[in-house]
Amino acid sequence: MTSQGSPYPRFQRALKTGNLPLIRAAAAELPRVDLGDALSVCMAIRESEPQRFERAALKWIARYSVEQASCVQDVRDAAQAFDDMPTRPQDALVVLQQLCMGR
Repeated sequence: MTSQGSPYPRFQRALKTGNLPLIRAAAAELPRVDLGDALSVCMAIRESEPQRFERAALKWIARYSVEQASCVQDVRDAAQAFDDMPTRPQDALVVLQQLCMGR
Protein backbone atom coordinates (compact mmCIF):
# COMPACT_ATOMS: atom_id res chain seq x y z
CA MET A 1 0.00 0.00 0.00
CA THR A 2 1.27 3.45 -0.86
CA SER A 3 0.64 6.79 0.77
CA GLN A 4 -2.23 7.22 -1.67
CA GLY A 5 -4.35 4.58 0.07
CA SER A 6 -5.42 1.08 -0.75
CA PRO A 7 -6.03 -0.08 -4.32
CA TYR A 8 -9.84 0.06 -4.41
CA PRO A 9 -10.17 3.68 -3.20
CA ARG A 10 -7.46 4.64 -5.72
CA PHE A 11 -9.47 2.88 -8.42
CA GLN A 12 -12.63 4.75 -7.37
CA ARG A 13 -10.77 8.07 -7.48
CA ALA A 14 -9.40 7.19 -10.91
CA LEU A 15 -12.92 6.46 -12.18
CA LYS A 16 -14.02 9.90 -11.01
CA THR A 17 -11.25 11.55 -13.03
CA GLY A 18 -12.24 9.80 -16.26
CA ASN A 19 -8.52 9.47 -17.05
CA LEU A 20 -8.41 6.11 -18.82
CA PRO A 21 -4.68 5.38 -18.36
CA LEU A 22 -5.05 6.12 -14.65
CA ILE A 23 -8.19 3.95 -14.47
CA ARG A 24 -6.42 1.07 -16.19
CA ALA A 25 -3.39 1.35 -13.91
CA ALA A 26 -5.57 1.40 -10.79
CA ALA A 27 -7.69 -1.52 -12.04
CA ALA A 28 -4.54 -3.56 -12.63
CA GLU A 29 -3.78 -3.34 -8.90
CA LEU A 30 -7.11 -4.96 -7.99
CA PRO A 31 -7.58 -8.70 -7.62
CA ARG A 32 -10.94 -8.36 -9.38
CA VAL A 33 -13.10 -5.61 -10.89
CA ASP A 34 -16.78 -6.23 -10.19
CA LEU A 35 -19.40 -5.98 -12.92
CA GLY A 36 -20.65 -2.55 -11.86
CA ASP A 37 -17.15 -1.14 -11.82
CA ALA A 38 -16.48 -2.77 -15.19
CA LEU A 39 -19.49 -0.86 -16.50
CA SER A 40 -17.96 2.37 -15.19
CA VAL A 41 -14.73 1.52 -17.01
CA CYS A 42 -16.75 0.85 -20.14
CA MET A 43 -18.37 4.28 -19.86
CA ALA A 44 -14.94 5.88 -19.41
CA ILE A 45 -13.84 4.14 -22.61
CA ARG A 46 -16.92 5.57 -24.35
CA GLU A 47 -15.81 9.08 -23.37
CA SER A 48 -12.06 8.77 -23.94
CA GLU A 49 -11.69 6.20 -26.71
CA PRO A 50 -15.02 6.01 -28.55
CA GLN A 51 -13.49 3.87 -31.29
CA ARG A 52 -12.96 1.13 -28.67
CA PHE A 53 -16.36 1.43 -27.02
CA GLU A 54 -18.19 -1.21 -29.04
CA ARG A 55 -15.52 -3.80 -28.27
CA ALA A 56 -15.65 -2.85 -24.58
CA ALA A 57 -19.44 -3.14 -24.64
CA LEU A 58 -19.22 -6.61 -26.18
CA LYS A 59 -16.77 -7.72 -23.51
CA TRP A 60 -19.04 -6.34 -20.80
CA ILE A 61 -22.07 -8.12 -22.26
CA ALA A 62 -20.11 -11.39 -22.41
CA ARG A 63 -19.08 -11.03 -18.79
CA TYR A 64 -22.61 -10.05 -17.77
CA SER A 65 -23.96 -13.11 -19.58
CA VAL A 66 -21.74 -15.43 -17.56
CA GLU A 67 -21.87 -13.71 -14.17
CA GLN A 68 -25.28 -12.13 -13.79
CA ALA A 69 -27.84 -12.85 -16.53
CA SER A 70 -30.57 -15.25 -15.57
CA CYS A 71 -32.09 -15.63 -19.04
CA VAL A 72 -31.52 -14.75 -22.68
CA GLN A 73 -33.84 -11.75 -22.36
CA ASP A 74 -31.45 -10.23 -19.82
CA VAL A 75 -28.66 -10.42 -22.39
CA ARG A 76 -30.94 -8.90 -25.03
CA ASP A 77 -31.77 -6.06 -22.64
CA ALA A 78 -28.07 -5.40 -22.06
CA ALA A 79 -27.34 -5.41 -25.79
CA GLN A 80 -30.31 -3.10 -26.44
CA ALA A 81 -29.13 -0.69 -23.76
CA PHE A 82 -25.70 -0.47 -25.35
CA ASP A 83 -27.36 -0.04 -28.74
CA ASP A 84 -29.42 2.84 -27.29
CA MET A 85 -26.35 4.52 -25.79
CA PRO A 86 -25.75 7.00 -28.67
CA THR A 87 -29.28 8.43 -28.58
CA ARG A 88 -30.38 7.86 -24.97
CA PRO A 89 -27.21 7.54 -22.88
CA GLN A 90 -28.77 8.25 -19.47
CA ASP A 91 -31.66 5.81 -19.98
CA ALA A 92 -29.28 3.18 -21.30
CA LEU A 93 -26.95 3.59 -18.35
CA VAL A 94 -29.83 3.22 -15.89
CA VAL A 95 -30.86 -0.05 -17.54
CA LEU A 96 -27.29 -1.36 -17.43
CA GLN A 97 -26.89 -0.37 -13.79
CA GLN A 98 -30.14 -2.14 -12.94
CA LEU A 99 -28.92 -5.24 -14.74
CA CYS A 100 -25.73 -5.13 -12.65
CA MET A 101 -27.86 -5.15 -9.50
CA GLY A 102 -29.88 -8.12 -10.73
CA ARG A 103 -32.98 -6.03 -11.32
